[in-house]
Amino acid sequence: MTTTVAKLNVPRQEHRVGESLTTLALRRLRRDKLTLLAMFILFVLALLSFTAPITTNWLGVSYTRTNAAETFLPIGAPGHILGTDDLGRDHLARLLYAGQVSLSVGFFAAVLSMTIGVTLGIVTGYFGGFIDDVVNWLIATLTSIPSLFLLLIVSAVLLNSSSSPTVTLVLVLGFLGWTTTTRLVRGETLSIREREYVISARAIGASSLRIMFVHILPNLFSVIVVTMAIDIGSLILAEAGLSFLGLGIKPPTPSWGNMLTGARSFFNTGPHLVIFPGLLIFLSVLCLYIIGDGVRDAFDPTAKD
Repeated sequence: MTTTVAKLNVPRQEHRVGESLTTLALRRLRRDKLTLLAMFILFVLALLSFTAPITTNWLGVSYTRTNAAETFLPIGAPGHILGTDDLGRDHLARLLYAGQVSLSVGFFAAVLSMTIGVTLGIVTGYFGGFIDDVVNWLIATLTSIPSLFLLLIVSAVLLNSSSSPTVTLVLVLGFLGWTTTTRLVRGETLSIREREYVISARAIGASSLRIMFVHILPNLFSVIVVTMAIDIGSLILAEAGLSFLGLGIKPPTPSWGNMLTGARSFFNTGPHLVIFPGLLIFLSVLCLYIIGDGVRDAFDPTAKD
């Protein structure tokens, strides 16, 4: 009887057998409060931005309607939660619509650059040889030119003659931002292609295309997610910088970057016109960097659980 009671008092130990890296990473993310907070803030910002028509209709404001009698209203003014700008337009409505533009440019440009970078990285890492030399030469050429200088030249040439500046800016940022991703994916592919399961797939006659995109690509998932999160933040900053310099999204279409440009002359009259666009850029980029760092730590197979 004593032995039975002693056995019942022994604390149960939890054993996890055969747990995949994805399951382990998700469990780590659920315990990472800072990353979860960053995800929540970014989700709220994206939700408010992409539901801007519903929000502005409910509040009875417009991001295009001007009113000369209500310029530079302060925060909390009747009918205008975040005040108005120099033309009497509701500042909250403009911030929400600008968020649509800035977040869309950052996301779609990151998707484009990621697609190019991952494809070229896998191909060059798997085949090597002449293809690897050509792509590395192209990367070395592009990275030897200062990125801001290159962006200014391409933007000045393309955006001024474009009827759709948002799409053009996505293409410019996407086609110029793939080099870092290609280098990273190429290095990972060089390591993965020598592993047993890839050699086995090659031995049983699997095609190179199948090996690259069925056996190698899924093992790059964590690298792709981390790189994409960081790239979106970097591209939001790039869009804001180009718009601030007058070579990005042009008014009257609002973006957080060109809102800063338009408000820099009114800092003493309406400081809220500068503070809020800058704060939203800061929060978005910071959250994306935190998410990228958290996902990297979660998918690290050498990290202690």
